[in-house]
Amino acid sequence: MTQTEKQRGGNPRKLLVTGGAGFIGANFVHHWLQQYPGDSVVVLDALTYAGNRSSLKSLESDSGFTFVHGDICDTTLVEELLINHGLDTIVHFAAESHVDRSISGPDAFLETNIIGTHSLLKAAKKVWIDLPVADGLDPVDHRFHHVSTDEVYGTLEPEDPAFSESTAYAPNSPYSASKAASDHLVRAYHHTFGLQVTTSNCSNNYGPYHYPEKLIPLIITNILRDQPIPVYGDGKQVRDWLYVEDHARGIDLVLQKGKIGENYNIGGHNEWLNIDIVNLVCHLMDEAFMADNSLASKYPEAISAAAGKSCELVQFVTDRPGHDRRYAIDARKSRKELGYKPWESFESGIRKTVSWYLSNPQWWLPLIKK
Repeated sequence: MTQTEKQRGGNPRKLLVTGGAGFIGANFVHHWLQQYPGDSVVVLDALTYAGNRSSLKSLESDSGFTFVHGDICDTTLVEELLINHGLDTIVHFAAESHVDRSISGPDAFLETNIIGTHSLLKAAKKVWIDLPVADGLDPVDHRFHHVSTDEVYGTLEPEDPAFSESTAYAPNSPYSASKAASDHLVRAYHHTFGLQVTTSNCSNNYGPYHYPEKLIPLIITNILRDQPIPVYGDGKQVRDWLYVEDHARGIDLVLQKGKIGENYNIGGHNEWLNIDIVNLVCHLMDEAFMADNSLASKYPEAISAAAGKSCELVQFVTDRPGHDRRYAIDARKSRKELGYKPWESFESGIRKTVSWYLSNPQWWLPLIKK
């Protein structure tokens, strides 16, 4: 028995992590198996465009790790995994999450984020509650943790207080509407059927394994290919940025200390204008090329960065429909009840992120070429 198992009462957990080959999911799986080597993790991922097996490659030799290529909408498969692996915890990351894609093709978002979440809830209820009760047993001691987003709360004006757990939902895109619906389903399965659930709503994540269509990796990878960096509208949209490892730790704390049926906001206390993020990353890329002469030969296309002129790649484009102006997370409840606070400053986290992408072209280049 490991020290961490002793601290948690001696019982190793057996997790199903949906979407565990995606950005946040993969970082969470790495975090969990490092922190709790006595636990077992089954990753279920459909490997759509944003899912990447290579994000989990270093874990394939870990005896506590199992990967299953499958769809969360396959309720029978989920039931079989829960039963055959004796799983007692679901951490649900699997989601379509890119707002632009939800505008051009919302159907996939409703299918994955709403129907998929309901499929998981049905399977969990059946295996953890219905089947044991039918056999005259108590329900399995379990947890269904649902990972959501601050976008369900809508948008904020510059002087508005940050989103709290009591903020009314007001989603403005098909993506955020589908996530709001999934949040409500999770809540309903707790109040109606007694499923032991928690939900967390996070701010914008950044860090390793982030799919290159999202803002920060898009800036980095476009600079390395000397491609334009598109900035919506005036670039003055405000986002709260959270290093992905801090998010993983926040979910860990919810699983260890969170109250059943509660929602917890996990934020970075770190609001930035999009255009300021763009300029900062451009500066860090120029700085990296100046400090390391080998980068110019490693990335021969990065002409602007090699000349210290990455900002010249910035190109303002027409704003997207329904673009929320500001998000900000009030994480005081998580700090008070869970002891949560980010470990990474934005300065340290963004430098780690730039360094990771510079060091791992074998991960992101194949995605660019898709």
